[in-house]
Amino acid sequence: MRKNSIVNTKIRLLVVILFATAYSCKEVKKETSEKETTKEEVVVSADPFFKLSLAQWSIHTMIKEKGVDPYTFAEKAKKLGFSGLEYVSQLYNPELSKANYSKEAMASFVEKCNAEAKKHGMQNLIIMIDGQGKLAVTNAKERKNAIEKHYKWVDAAAAMGCHSIRVNLAGSDIPEEWKKNAVDGLTQLATYAQTKNINIIVENHGGLSSNGALVAEVMELVNMDNCGTLPDFGNFCIKRNDKKDRSKGCANEYDKYQGVKELMPRAKAVSAKTHDFDVNGNETEINYVKMLQIVKDAGYTGFIGVEYEGKILGEEEGILATKKLLVSASKKVK
Repeated sequence: MRKNSIVNTKIRLLVVILFATAYSCKEVKKETSEKETTKEEVVVSADPFFKLSLAQWSIHTMIKEKGVDPYTFAEKAKKLGFSGLEYVSQLYNPELSKANYSKEAMASFVEKCNAEAKKHGMQNLIIMIDGQGKLAVTNAKERKNAIEKHYKWVDAAAAMGCHSIRVNLAGSDIPEEWKKNAVDGLTQLATYAQTKNINIIVENHGGLSSNGALVAEVMELVNMDNCGTLPDFGNFCIKRNDKKDRSKGCANEYDKYQGVKELMPRAKAVSAKTHDFDVNGNETEINYVKMLQIVKDAGYTGFIGVEYEGKILGEEEGILATKKLLVSASKKVK
C-alpha cells in the first residue's frame, strides 16, 4: 500500500514538471513572437528623420490661374497631411501692391495668415520673398533700396512666428563682384533681421546663387548666426539657353548633389523639388535617396518643404506624390 502511494506521488510530480515546462516554453515562444512583431511594426511605422512642410508655390497655378484664395493655404496644407507652412510673397501681390504695401495692408496679411494657421493647427515657418529688388546688384543705392524693401517682410515673418524669410541673391553675373555685393546685401539685411529674431536664408534660385561653392563662400564671409541657406534639390541652373523660355533648357547647370552638400552646413530649411515621376513613383531627374542621405549626413532634422512644379500631374496629386516619395526614400537612407 505504501509502495503504491510513493509511485502515485512520483507520477503526480512528473506531471506537474511536464506541465510547467510546456507552459514555460509556450510563454517564451509567445514573448519572442511579440518581440518580433513589435520590431517589425517599428520598421513599418518608422517616421522620417525630418518633418513635412508645404511650399505654397506648389499651389501657385490654383491661385494664379484658377482664382483660389491664397488664404486657404493653411486649410489645404492640413488636408494634404502637412504640419508646416512656407508662404510665397508674390501670391499675395495683387492685394498688397494695390495698397502699396502699406502698414495696414501688411498687418491685414499677417492677421489673416495667423488666423488661418491657428484655426487649422498649422505652424508658420517661412515667407519666400520675390520681386523686392536685387540684393547682390552692383549699384549700392539700388542694393540698399532692395534691402529696405525686405524689412517689411522681416517684420511680417516675426509677427507670424516664422523662423526665416527666404531671399534671392540676384545681381551681377561676375563671380567676384557678385560675391562682394551679396556679402554686403546679406550682412545689412541680416543685421536688421537680428533685431526681430528672424533668419535670412538664401535659396539656390538661378544665376550665381545656383553655384553651391560660391554661396557657401558668401555664408562664411557674412558669418552671422541668422544668415543661412535653403538648399533646393532642383534649382541649379546657373545660365539658361533662353532667359524668357525655360523649356529651351539649361546652358550651364551646377551638379545638384554637390550643390546641396555644399549648402547643407548652413541650412535652416530644405526644399524638395519635383517635376515628374516614373512608374515607380521616383522623381525622373533627382535621386531622392541620394539627396536625403546628404541631408541626413549633415545632421539636419528640421522641416523639408514639398515644392511640386510639374505640369503632368495636377497640383494636389503632385504634392501627394512628392510627399509619398520623401517618406519612402527616407526609409532607404542609412
